[in-house]
Amino acid sequence: MIIYGINPVQEALRAGRVKELRVSQRSDDRLRDLVALAGDGGVPVRRVPQDALDRDSHRGVHQGVVAEVEDPEAYSVEDLVRGARGVPLIVVLDGIEDPHNLGAILRTADAAGVDGVIIQSRRVAALGGAAAKASAGAVSHVKIAEVVNIARAIEELKELNVWTVGLAGESKASYDSMDFTAPSAIVLGAEGSGLRRLVRERCDFLAAIPMAGHVGSLNVSVSAGIALFEAVRQRKS
Repeated sequence: MIIYGINPVQEALRAGRVKELRVSQRSDDRLRDLVALAGDGGVPVRRVPQDALDRDSHRGVHQGVVAEVEDPEAYSVEDLVRGARGVPLIVVLDGIEDPHNLGAILRTADAAGVDGVIIQSRRVAALGGAAAKASAGAVSHVKIAEVVNIARAIEELKELNVWTVGLAGESKASYDSMDFTAPSAIVLGAEGSGLRRLVRERCDFLAAIPMAGHVGSLNVSVSAGIALFEAVRQRKS
């Protein structure tokens, strides 16, 4: 897998996932620091032309560095729940297609201390360079379980005694009325279309984020942040 950008590559180096580092032939202090970090970890470094970096990053904003990294460790739904550091808090993503939204959600999930994120393995945003860049490197730290069927994953969470809360704008219940002090999974739907019917039907609860303005909904990554930090607030108090 290829990732790019200063922060994502730095976090991947710290996590020990980088197989090779490719850097611009013209370096600044931040690139020199990355090269030094790679050297400390025994990671090979290649100086390459700008056009090679542009090609490898698919013309993303690579900031002069691209890294070939190991694929993320594979986790199951049960692994995420059993490996929780306390009361489980899981995020379930139902069909997120924009890699920037996926990355932003992973960044928020890491900040909130979630125990893992469940995503679908096909027809969704890839865990590649754009998502890694948007996550500011969080993709190297968040445990991710890829599943074939999100509805089935929700059933598995129930079997593991985790309550599932789907965010749905039409719900009469507010997100802050949910009890997130119990083992919980927050389920987020795709941009625009929201939760699919089968996924919605399998959630234990549906909740909405009340909207006071003229716009009817929030970006999915913003919704994730609001719900996750409500869970954090409840658990602290």
